[in-house]
Amino acid sequence: MTMTIEQFNKIVTKDDLKEAIRESEERLSQKIDKVLTAVDGIARKHQDFDEELTSNQAAHDRLQSEIIKIKERIESKA
Repeated sequence: MTMTIEQFNKIVTKDDLKEAIRESEERLSQKIDKVLTAVDGIARKHQDFDEELTSNQAAHDRLQSEIIKIKERIESKA
């Protein structure tokens, strides 16, 4: 069985295959970088939210303490 010129031109060489693999790895690496950047952004927002939540909880506790003190003063005067 002989090959036509068209069939011969479609044959992939090792170098062609290596280049295709390299290009695929490069595209995959870029996509992974984008995903990791997005994950880092989400993690940072989560960390900021946790810090804000802790701060708000502390402020709430202080306000609650002050409210209790005021309530006790009002009740003692009544």
